[in-house]
Amino acid sequence: MSNETVSQIQKQFDSTFAAPARNFVDSVVDHFEQLVNLQFGAAKAYADASVKQARAALDVKDPSDLNAYIANQQKVVQELGERMKGDAEKVVSLNQAFAQKTQKAAEENVANVSKATQESAKSTAKAAQAK
Repeated sequence: MSNETVSQIQKQFDSTFAAPARNFVDSVVDHFEQLVNLQFGAAKAYADASVKQARAALDVKDPSDLNAYIANQQKVVQELGERMKGDAEKVVSLNQAFAQKTQKAAEENVANVSKATQESAKSTAKAAQAK
């Protein structure tokens, strides 16, 4: 095999397999980073709310403080529920975007492989005719 043939095979391999694989792994890493950042943000918000409520419980000194603390618990539960709902919606949105991106990349890769296969078949046919 000549250097030109080896170079052409290497170029085809890279464009057909290696480059799409790198792009996919890059997408996976980006998606993972976004999910981790979302989870860290949620964990911090939940921890902050828990600490705040623990401090509020320590401030209860009489029945009126207890009533105020209990009344505030409904508000806290509602806020945390809304936060959880928002976080879940963000995760769904991230997953949908990732699925769409990888599906598009797969479709493009299939098209590129098909094109490369057709070009290779044409090259092979021309080479066979030349012999």
